[in-house]
Amino acid sequence: MKTIVTGGAGFIGSHLVDELLDMGHEVVVLDNFSTGRKQNLEHVSKRIKLIECDLSNKGDWVEEFCGADWVFHLASLADIVPSIQNPEGYFRSNVDATFYVLEASRHAKIKRFIYSASSSCYGIPNNYPTSENSDIKPQYPYALAKRMGEELVEHWSQLYNLPAISLRFFNVYGTRSRTSGTYGAVFGVFLAQKLAKNPYTVVGDGEQTRDFTYVTDIVAALIASAKSNKTNKIYNVGSDKTISINRIVELLEGDKVHIPKRPGEPDCTYADISRIKNDLGWSPTISIEEGVHKILEEIDYWKEATVWDSESIADATSDWFKYLDK
Repeated sequence: MKTIVTGGAGFIGSHLVDELLDMGHEVVVLDNFSTGRKQNLEHVSKRIKLIECDLSNKGDWVEEFCGADWVFHLASLADIVPSIQNPEGYFRSNVDATFYVLEASRHAKIKRFIYSASSSCYGIPNNYPTSENSDIKPQYPYALAKRMGEELVEHWSQLYNLPAISLRFFNVYGTRSRTSGTYGAVFGVFLAQKLAKNPYTVVGDGEQTRDFTYVTDIVAALIASAKSNKTNKIYNVGSDKTISINRIVELLEGDKVHIPKRPGEPDCTYADISRIKNDLGWSPTISIEEGVHKILEEIDYWKEATVWDSESIADATSDWFKYLDK
């Protein structure tokens, strides 16, 4: 089988590429390296076709879709503050690019299209665990753009009979997660702080909880979706648990300092995954303890990551408070 992975040099994408190669697929990776790293694919560089391109513009890259069986569309820009500061860039990367990838897939008559959606579309949920039927309440441009991409996928599936599934990921963590300078996910921040022997910057009292889902469980959900006969469906993908930030600090070990609680952030993320369990037979397998252990075994990956402290975080997130504190 021939499979295309957009964003395949990124965190989730590179793990997916590994699995697809193990399954015997011919793999084509499309990436602009805005957040992905060639280092993530060095170990398989001779076994894949890697094309650097901008998916938000129709170009020669669409020719790669000819003869493709599966398409996994993982390429996107993430994080809250940069999306507030640069909404145009986020809409180009997360909406325009999704349109062009869908069109390339439609014209090539691909057999399965899997879209990486985001649980951020729920905003601050009313119910926990949060089901796929919950209200959609994006709080910032990243969440909105990912939801708009998801709506495009739904529409193309309905109108053009494109066999597509969207997966709403909850708090993905694991080896090879992003190390770029943007202030973002808690594990990237904490791991750089641990290497620098700095205290962990805990937001609020640290009792807020997150549905931390290990990256290989995410990959298993992606593969299960591609193998299924379901179409025009949306599934939550989570760990079936919600873990406090204080518990993460305990597992990583070290001192902590507290920084102000932020507006527009839920106190809890917790996926109702009964639908994907029932429809696809998928369940998570990696506990938070096992996942943290795996990360710590490869912690040197984050040795070049930005080391954040209370002052630099306050400066980087000033627009967060400016626009979301309503």
